[in-house]
Amino acid sequence: MTGPGPARAEDEQGGRGGVRTALSGLTTRGRSFLAAGIAAAVCAYILGQGELLRVGLLLAVLPLVCAAVLHRTRHRVAGSRRLSPGRVPAGAEARVHLRMDNVSRLPTGLLMLQDRVPYVLGPRPRFVLDRMEPGGRREVSYRVRSDLRGRYPLGPLQLRLTDPFGMCELTRSFSAYDTLTVVPRVEPLPPVRLSGEAKGYGDGRQRSLALAGEDDVIPRGYRHGDDLRRVHWRSTARYGELMVRREEQPQRARCTVLLDTRAVAYRGAGPDAAFEWAVSGAASVLVHMLERGFSVRLLTDTGDSVPGEGSEGFAGSGQDSADAAGLLMDTLAVIDHSDGAGLSRAYDVLRGGNEGLLVAFLGDLDEAQTTMAAKMRQRSGGAVAFVLDSEDWSRDPAGAPAAGDAAGERLRMLHDTGWTAVRVSRGMSLDEAWRRADHERSASGPAGGSHFATSTAASQAGPGPGGPVAARRAGAGGEGSW
Repeated sequence: MTGPGPARAEDEQGGRGGVRTALSGLTTRGRSFLAAGIAAAVCAYILGQGELLRVGLLLAVLPLVCAAVLHRTRHRVAGSRRLSPGRVPAGAEARVHLRMDNVSRLPTGLLMLQDRVPYVLGPRPRFVLDRMEPGGRREVSYRVRSDLRGRYPLGPLQLRLTDPFGMCELTRSFSAYDTLTVVPRVEPLPPVRLSGEAKGYGDGRQRSLALAGEDDVIPRGYRHGDDLRRVHWRSTARYGELMVRREEQPQRARCTVLLDTRAVAYRGAGPDAAFEWAVSGAASVLVHMLERGFSVRLLTDTGDSVPGEGSEGFAGSGQDSADAAGLLMDTLAVIDHSDGAGLSRAYDVLRGGNEGLLVAFLGDLDEAQTTMAAKMRQRSGGAVAFVLDSEDWSRDPAGAPAAGDAAGERLRMLHDTGWTAVRVSRGMSLDEAWRRADHERSASGPAGGSHFATSTAASQAGPGPGGPVAARRAGAGGEGSW
């Protein structure tokens, strides 16, 4: 349990509930002893056996005494929970650390600790804690794992108090809980060589405004820290104040990942379903582009994007890149099928201007949706589509391959409109599909419509292959890797 302080559970039911509360905590053993004692006492009274009466009274009184003593016992215990880590990919394990502190002046008895977890994370963990001295501490941990992405609550934590004879058992619960986020699997992707429409810095259609002291597009007033060599004397004489020269500001390459979530476009469920492959693929591409300095945006067929995403998407630079990746992964962790039947809403969002590179993960397409996808290609600098054929994914792996005439016709239509379209069959890895898309783009050549064209300029702050050096090379040669 997390929060401003540790949660506490206290056994202070002494005057509340009375006999009913005490008797409700009797275990099966305690109830059996009580029933046997009452039966022996009745038989002893009828038969006139004094020795049997004493045995019956002993059997009946023992669970009652244990319940009374345990009911009047007061324990003040503080508990806390820590997840390591709090966000894990599907199929990976997370460890949950529990800590119990005895904050009272009296020692505790035997405690049984139990944490509530959803069944998809594994069995419910239980621990037996021995006697804790005043001010003592006990720490235990357990592992959880899920093959299904999502957000899963952990807690509340429960303490079970029992007597040495096992006659009575009382439960005390904490109120706080934590949430484990299971995100889609992210597969590392290899960089590929692509010809770009906007080559390097400063040659694109859209330019971002710089902060004080950086290059912009038009003259502006002098600001502290500006280089005096950039003073624009003609503008200074015209406006009567010191003006500096603005120059072109490099453009950040943009990438939009379109995820088709239509329920009618996919079949099956579970971690190996086609929809889960598409979600994992979208997550992998988003992280791959962020690492290379692209401004990325996640878009679904409903026209929705990630909350908190700016008009230019998430920028891939430094700590902001890690935060952006976390927001994107949290969104994909809970994304589900939509009730929509088409891609028109996504097209309405994309038709606002040049979106740079467009990477789409699509399910089954009919003729109308293929036509809509063709219109999207006109609004992007480059477009690649991974099309998942539900008929192929739903058939028996040992069976004969599907004919796929309709799906093949849809792919040809996408190719004719400038898409680099790859048909994703069951069992194909994202790395294989990614390389196949690069191969098809290379085979088509510049004369083939630049199927995989994109801006390859990276962020100034982007480390590694997306840094300024690589961007200058991309600007000089008209080609870059991402």
